[in-house]
Amino acid sequence: MWHIISKLIFKLFGWKVKGELPEGIDKAVMIAAPHTSNWDFFWARAAFFILKVPVRYTVKKELLKFPLNIILNPMGAIGIDRSKKDASGNRKSMTAVMIDLFKQREKLIVLVTPEGTRSYNPDWKTGFYRVAEGANVPIICGYLDYKEKIAGIGKMIYPDGNIDQQIEELKDFYRPLNGKFPENGVR
Repeated sequence: MWHIISKLIFKLFGWKVKGELPEGIDKAVMIAAPHTSNWDFFWARAAFFILKVPVRYTVKKELLKFPLNIILNPMGAIGIDRSKKDASGNRKSMTAVMIDLFKQREKLIVLVTPEGTRSYNPDWKTGFYRVAEGANVPIICGYLDYKEKIAGIGKMIYPDGNIDQQIEELKDFYRPLNGKFPENGVR
């Protein structure tokens, strides 16, 4: 049903999808950029329904109670319990909790916005990279280009420990793309 509704919305508004999930990829961190508007989630979620990518995203577990769960669960929300403790009795980091999610599931593609904000941010958060590295999964570039009205899937990399170099490589992929507010996009 969401697939058909999303196709209709894309057709009505003149958007297209491009790319596909690489063959044999059941687990990945899907980054989404440029993230410049609240509309990004709407267009990205619709694109992933069209592309049949079972993308998920994390929220506080408290948000998945009635009535929000009626909307968030079908959209792919996974509730995160940040109160869980590690072996030392310390509260687990968000990175550790997300790595655990990958260990607990046979299939999982988690959507993350590396900019961490809709405003311009030259310094991406590194958690997405640390999660992919710790879970031994690839990082896949999901994108929106408002100028061309294209939503899609692009480049894929495997973390190799050269975090600064690889994040710069990912930013290079996103630089030609236009967010809804291009001045807030990747430069």
